[in-house]
Amino acid sequence: MRRLSDQEGQQLLRITRRGTGSPIRLRRAMVVLASAGGNTVPAIARLVQADEDTIRQVIHRFNEMGMASLDPQWAGGRPRQISLDEEQFIVETATTRPEKLGRPFTRWSIRKLADHLRVHSARRVRIGRERLRQILHQHRITFQRTKTWKESTDPAARCQTRPDRVRHQPLPAAGVRLRRVRAPRDPPQAGTGWAPAGHPHRLPANYHKLHGVRQFHGCYSVGDDQLWGVVRRRKSAANTRAALTSIRATRPDEAPIYVILDNLSAHKGRKIRTWAARNKVELCFTPTYASWANPIEAQFGPLRTFVIAGSDHPNHPVLTRKLQTYLRWRNANARHPDVLVAQRRERARIRSERQRRWGQPATRAA
Repeated sequence: MRRLSDQEGQQLLRITRRGTGSPIRLRRAMVVLASAGGNTVPAIARLVQADEDTIRQVIHRFNEMGMASLDPQWAGGRPRQISLDEEQFIVETATTRPEKLGRPFTRWSIRKLADHLRVHSARRVRIGRERLRQILHQHRITFQRTKTWKESTDPAARCQTRPDRVRHQPLPAAGVRLRRVRAPRDPPQAGTGWAPAGHPHRLPANYHKLHGVRQFHGCYSVGDDQLWGVVRRRKSAANTRAALTSIRATRPDEAPIYVILDNLSAHKGRKIRTWAARNKVELCFTPTYASWANPIEAQFGPLRTFVIAGSDHPNHPVLTRKLQTYLRWRNANARHPDVLVAQRRERARIRSERQRRWGQPATRAA
């Protein structure tokens, strides 16, 4: 990966933080940002659940074309024979929130929806991502932003319109803010999702913000591809030291550990530096206004997209449970390096066999 300019780094960070627009553009921006942060190709492939050759192709195209390489260029494929009942089941599943089906997301992606239909649904349907996209397009199921509805402040009107919200007064909305994100995140959060054209999903309007803002202190192990974190009330040196202690506990062999942090005052106090020197922890700070260089920034993109965006959590404990549930799912579904090696060997064997039989080139076309 070539060195990014400050403008490119800020644009990539803005795309991954907002999580809006084309999902393909978002995933490619995450790939480039993770590569610029020093992550290896296998680690990036586990992050975005893609093939290593695809990751290398995205990086090479960005080195040649710059930001223009992030724009997707759709291409068709050979369709499978799917029955009408299966198509209807796919449409119903796509327009249902994943939380109602027991999945730890607030919205579907094409990959997650195809995986759910193939493995976790009551009626299993094997379908590719491109064919799934075509079926949703045929049934006018589009990717839309969620909208809000507002209730009347009159209790009598509320009783007539929405009886299910009369007995229990709505709890004041709460928020969470990920580390290095400036704007406070107060639910209900605007998001995106699959819905019939012209009928987006609705979320209640946000009247009260009385629970304040929370900080998510995230830790990412580059070698193990594991992500964990704790929700705190505020940024402080004590919370930073607690996060460093959890990182130190992951390596009980007392081997030296290198920790990359943002250039904040809460990260480089005298007590923290003393503790780090005593416990063989070297602190590596990113330059000012260059937090995009931290490898963990690329890991926060899916966390915002599938947990916070499009959510309506009543309070902070509920949101914290949702975050931890997603982190457990994410760490459990990370692809092991041995599996990636076996997949590469199988693809190489297929290409060699194809070349021997049909005289086709063994390498894929760019």
